[in-house]
Amino acid sequence: MAVPDWIWYVFIYAFGCCVGSFLNVVVYRLPRDESLIKPPSSCPSCSRHIRFYDNIPLISWLLLRGRCRYCKARISPRYFVIELLTGLVFLGLFVLYFRSEWRLGMVAFSRGGWLIYAISLVLAGGLISASAIDLELCVIPISVCWFVTGAALLASAVGGYIIDPAQIRHSSLLPVASAKTGALAAGAAAGLAISLLLVATGLIKRSYESEAEDDLPGKEDKDCPPDTNHRTEICREVVFLLPVIASALAGYVVLCKSAAVSTWWVDFLQKPFVSGLLGSLWGYFVGCGIVWATRILGTLGFGKEAMGLGDVHLMGAAGAVIGPLLVVAAFFIAPFFGLAWAAVQMLFRKTRQIPYGPFLSLGVFAAIILHNRLLDYWFFLRYHNGFGV
Repeated sequence: MAVPDWIWYVFIYAFGCCVGSFLNVVVYRLPRDESLIKPPSSCPSCSRHIRFYDNIPLISWLLLRGRCRYCKARISPRYFVIELLTGLVFLGLFVLYFRSEWRLGMVAFSRGGWLIYAISLVLAGGLISASAIDLELCVIPISVCWFVTGAALLASAVGGYIIDPAQIRHSSLLPVASAKTGALAAGAAAGLAISLLLVATGLIKRSYESEAEDDLPGKEDKDCPPDTNHRTEICREVVFLLPVIASALAGYVVLCKSAAVSTWWVDFLQKPFVSGLLGSLWGYFVGCGIVWATRILGTLGFGKEAMGLGDVHLMGAAGAVIGPLLVVAAFFIAPFFGLAWAAVQMLFRKTRQIPYGPFLSLGVFAAIILHNRLLDYWFFLRYHNGFGV
């Protein structure tokens, strides 16, 4: 017998709230460089361990009225909000994918749709936790972005063995590389390895070297010395990116323009593992690239650091999950959320500034919801106006 929808909804929402409870641990401990596993949760004020019945998502916070049972210290509403939001997002994605006609082309949950849903949940969890940390400390831990990126690469690599590869391509369920984008991704990956090696050997200096832990967990103070020359620092990042760009172009020329190699390359990309892995990798590079280009141009133009490297990695992780086209769309959707926030600030005559990471996250969620509409619009432009490659 089929499981009634309401049981699915209750289970998924409860599961999402439980994941939200764990995300609260991530938000508190990760920036402070503490273990996510031990010791057990305790009150920051009195250090008393929190009993299991005081750690039930949503319910415990309400019953305790937002205060510690022992010392009566205030418990931030953030805990309740993240649990509530995570549950709603998990349930909303399930309804979007499997119980509505808004997302066309999605395969059934039992026929591989679970993989698309699972990687979307990983992305959602990463965006929620990264945004919460960014709101509190103005820093995005790169480890969160790496975790999402790694999961995305794995999901795209094995996706073709779980879901019909033709269905993946037709409905853009996962990023898939063409011969051109696959060559660019492979070349860029080789260039990134070269750049990292040059940094490790000291031949290339890191930007903002005095802040070597700039976007890493535990780095809460990102203020630069007053005499920092931001244009000089950002030029170091340009130097870091030169091998990546050059290798991407070299990969394209060698693998796509050489008659002796191009046929082999096209055949090689017929393997679902290769096309999926390189497709996700290309999404990662596009997501990183569009934010990094904005960071570089903004810093050179205004003479102070524009956007953060955490934003770069956050959009790279999103691109690895949703692909290059949608991550670009998400980047251009994000400013509208920023403008909406500015309008609210003006309406209530407040001047609180918040980091850009949450707006980027909202842009990614919007791109996921508008998946079919955005891709349809892209293909309309491509075939009717000559855009696209």
